[in-house]
Amino acid sequence: MSYSLFDLDQSTKNLKQKKNKLYTPIFRRILLPGIVLMLALGWSVFALRIRPGHFFDGLPHFFNLVSEMFPPNWEVLTRGRVLFSVLEVLSMAFLGTFIGGLCAFLLALPASGSLSQSGSIRAFFKGILAFERSIPSLIIALLLIVVIGLGPFTGLVTVAIGSIGMLGKMFGDAIENVDPKPLESLKSTGATKIQIIRYAVLPQVIPSFIANTLFRFDINLRVALFLGVIGGGGIGFEIHLAMSLFRYADALAITALTLTVIWFAEKVSDYLRKKIIGKEILQ
Repeated sequence: MSYSLFDLDQSTKNLKQKKNKLYTPIFRRILLPGIVLMLALGWSVFALRIRPGHFFDGLPHFFNLVSEMFPPNWEVLTRGRVLFSVLEVLSMAFLGTFIGGLCAFLLALPASGSLSQSGSIRAFFKGILAFERSIPSLIIALLLIVVIGLGPFTGLVTVAIGSIGMLGKMFGDAIENVDPKPLESLKSTGATKIQIIRYAVLPQVIPSFIANTLFRFDINLRVALFLGVIGGGGIGFEIHLAMSLFRYADALAITALTLTVIWFAEKVSDYLRKKIIGKEILQ
């Protein structure tokens, strides 16, 4: 069998095309992302002026600070308003989560495709929730300090506003994933929108709502602690004050109490979530 020059040229072209098809996916999937990642890492190191020597140079100061913290001054917990500040943090997290969850539920209803037939209405309320999620709690707190002033009420409003976007997204996803059969049955009987929500939607989504709200409470407890540093009240302010006055033993005792409260609240929240999710599975 003989081959002409045309056949050889054609086979060479086919081989080159196969190589190009092979190299193109490798470049797009491996080489290009790898190059972008290395450039991003290099720029981050340059922009942040990372110098490991600074960290090791500061270690002696850290050990000096730790030595001044021990032994912790437990007496500070029995005087002043430390214990009351702990209750303030718990109140801010609890009430802020409750108010934020209620507002998120009201916004999630029209943002859900299961209940809202209008695409423009769904897009509008989803846009509100997305916009709220994009605002950091620090920005909200700084704006509210100008409007309301310093204090735990500012922390409460910040926690409530900061909860709406996240809970609204979770609530909306839960509503969109409900079983449509009960909804269709009630619609066929002429039920109102409120009746459909009450008897078809809520029984399916309440376990998910409670579990997600408890999860957000865990987050808000830490947010409320941070807000005290910038004037939001609570135990965070007491820790910041003790550190500012160089009362490191007092700061360690208050920090230990704070970590204990957060640990206990998290364990209670985890227990309740497991109970709720277990009931949801059994149903």
